[in-house]
Amino acid sequence: MSSFKVSTASLMINVPVWFLLCSGPLKAQQGTTPNIKHIVVGRCFNYITLVNSSLRIDCEEIWRQFEEAVVHQSSCNVTVDDYNHMFYAMPQTWPCDRFLFWSKTRTLMHSYAAVVPNYWTLEDTLVGYMFNDLIWCGQEEDLGFDFSSCPEWTACRNHPVYSLWRQASQNFAEMACGNITVLLNGSIVNAFSGKSMFGSVELDSLNACRVNYVNIKVVTNLDGPFIESCTKGSIVELIQILQARGFRWTCTDNEETLMILQCILNPKQASCQTCANSLSHIKSLT
Repeated sequence: MSSFKVSTASLMINVPVWFLLCSGPLKAQQGTTPNIKHIVVGRCFNYITLVNSSLRIDCEEIWRQFEEAVVHQSSCNVTVDDYNHMFYAMPQTWPCDRFLFWSKTRTLMHSYAAVVPNYWTLEDTLVGYMFNDLIWCGQEEDLGFDFSSCPEWTACRNHPVYSLWRQASQNFAEMACGNITVLLNGSIVNAFSGKSMFGSVELDSLNACRVNYVNIKVVTNLDGPFIESCTKGSIVELIQILQARGFRWTCTDNEETLMILQCILNPKQASCQTCANSLSHIKSLT
C-alpha cells in the first residue's frame, strides 16, 4: 500500500507493494512504531480538524477497533476481516474525477498530486493519513503490540500491515468514479504487475459503470532506462485488460508536468538543460 500531502517531494523511487509467500522463518524488521497510539489518534484529530472538518467520527473508537484487531493476534494472523469494525467506524466518500492510483512511483506521485489540483490518492483518505509509513504487529502470548520485532509485511499474507492496506486499497478503488488516473514507472520491467497492489486489488475493484476513463500516465527516469511505454511492455497488457472489462482508456508517455517535476528536483540532468537554457534566455530578454 498509505497528502493533504503526507510525503515531501524527492527523486522517484521503486517501492515493492506485494507480498511473497514463504514457508521458511519469518524475516524480522523493526518492531511496532513507538508511540503509535499517539501518532494514529493525533493524525486522526488533525485530519478531522484541518483536512476535512465535515467528517463526524470518533478517533478514540477507531483506535480501539484497530487495537482490538491487532493485539490479540499473532503477527501473521491478522486478516482483512479483522479490520471490519475499524473501517465501519470511519466511513468516507470521495468526489469523482480526482482518483489517482500508482504503482512503483510513490514519491513522484506525491509530488504530482501536490501540484496538480484536486487529485486524491489513498494517502489522502482518513485511513491512509492515519497509518501512512507506520509499522505494527501484536503478540499472541501477550496483550499488546510487539515493539521489539515484527516480520516484514512481505513475509506472510495475513500480516497486520498488509491486511489493512489491502482493505483500504479495495475500498478506495470501489469508490472510484468519473475519470481516474494511474501513474506507472516506465523505467522498470513490469511497470504494470498483476502482483502489485494496483494490479491485484485496485484494478479488480474498479467498476466500469462508475469509471468513465482510466487515464494511464507512464513516466521514465530522466536518464532512463526507457523500458516500457504505452505501446511496449506490460502497459499493453494493462490496456488489453481494461478493454476486455469494458473500460475506456487513454495513455500518455512522459507527460510534460511529470518531466518538469523531475527537472525541478534534478535540474542538472542533461535532459533538463534545454528547458533551463530556454527559460534563462527568455528571462534575459525581459
